[in-house]
Amino acid sequence: MAGNSRRQGAIRKTGTKKGAVVGSGGQRRKALEGKGPTPKAEDRPGHKAYRQANAQNKRDQARQKKADKPELIAGRNPVVEALRADVPATALYVALNIEIDDRVNDAVRLAGDKGISILEIPREELDRKTNRAVHQGLGLQVPPFEYAHPDDLMAAARNSGEVPLFVALDGVTDPRNLGAVIRSAAAFGAHGVLLPERRSAGMTAVAWRTSAGTAAKLPIAVATNLTRQLKSWANEGLMLVGLDADGSVDIDSLELAADPLVIVLGSEGRGLSRLVRETCDATVSIPMAAGVESLNASVAAGVLLAEVARRRRVAGRV
Repeated sequence: MAGNSRRQGAIRKTGTKKGAVVGSGGQRRKALEGKGPTPKAEDRPGHKAYRQANAQNKRDQARQKKADKPELIAGRNPVVEALRADVPATALYVALNIEIDDRVNDAVRLAGDKGISILEIPREELDRKTNRAVHQGLGLQVPPFEYAHPDDLMAAARNSGEVPLFVALDGVTDPRNLGAVIRSAAAFGAHGVLLPERRSAGMTAVAWRTSAGTAAKLPIAVATNLTRQLKSWANEGLMLVGLDADGSVDIDSLELAADPLVIVLGSEGRGLSRLVRETCDATVSIPMAAGVESLNASVAAGVLLAEVARRRRVAGRV
């Protein structure tokens, strides 16, 4: 008889009993109970947002791992320039059997005077350390940069007894531009530079060299959320001025220059992001001759910072 477990040779397998089952064992009640709120998309394995969040986490980890490694400035002129600019360094690598010239002698002498280790290594090893860059037999090892907290910038400004002046970068991804902005900020009396945590150049060896060593003298901080940090500074009484080609005022009419100020610079291509632009109290443009579309981000920063410094001197607010 079908379904009769007592017949000879029949084997009853768990969970395969046919027909009605006496009692539900509470299963119907459980089916009626809610399973709680639906998890967020980024918390649900298999969802597109979950995969994107995981990919972003991996990119952030890779970036952090790279940031924790020392970098090398490669090339004879760049190495000598960096040493003359007092860029912090931990070792000077000199390839074996290279042709000696004045730049090599200067690099070795400067490194020795500064107490920097001088190491002779095979050219193949220097190729590997510089990722096969054109090093000309010289490489200068720069330690990972130590960023400040945004609060440190405000403390530095207050301790100076001067009217606060900061520069914030919104998506500037070229390390040469970053280094040049830092150099201009130091030259015209800024108290610090603020970078966003994502989509921004960091203090690489290239940025160090372009800053001409001023990055060692000016605090550079990283904000987890740039817009939120700008709003926090606004609540502390600072005015936010964004540099924009379609600014609400031009540089000649910038009456806010003598006030506690944050100058916000956009990326090389798209300029200020929407949220950052909406956060600014004003946007300022730089008048230019006809036929010129825009200035390099670091050049524009230098022009605006020079005008702010001039107005502060005139107003006696430096």
